[in-house]
Formats: sequence, structure tokens, C-alpha cells
Amino acid sequence: MSTHTPHELHEEFPEFNDKITQLKSADAHFARLADEYHEVNRAVHRAETNVEPVEELVEVEMRKKRAFLKDEIYRLLSA
Repeated sequence: MSTHTPHELHEEFPEFNDKITQLKSADAHFARLADEYHEVNRAVHRAETNVEPVEELVEVEMRKKRAFLKDEIYRLLSA
């Protein structure tokens, strides 16, 4: 059984791996966004794989939140 969670930040932005690591330790705002993204992404994955099923609307909202966080993180990475 695989425990791999898709859509992790280092996978989504491989070109920014070093910068992600750097910003996580140097920028508290970025670190909070990354942690929140990680939590939401894990929750989406658990919902998608029926480990922790949720109502469809809840899953849609979690995906929207993940997309918002990902956009915000990308904005900071590409600044």
C-alpha cells in the first residue's frame, strides 16, 4: 500500500525546491501557508481515497482552498 500523498509542494513546484525550503525557515507567512497547504492537501487526499470520506460539497471546498493556497504560494515563490 502506498502512503504517497499527491500534490505536495515540492512535487508541484520542483523548480522551486530550494526556495521552498529556504522560505519555510526564513518567512513565517510563507511557512504558515505551506503548513496550511500541507494540511488541506492531506485532507483532500484522505477524502479522495475514502480514508476519511466527506460530503462532495466539503471536498469541493477543500479543493478550492488548496488551489487558493497553491496560487498564493506560487505568487510568493515567483516574486
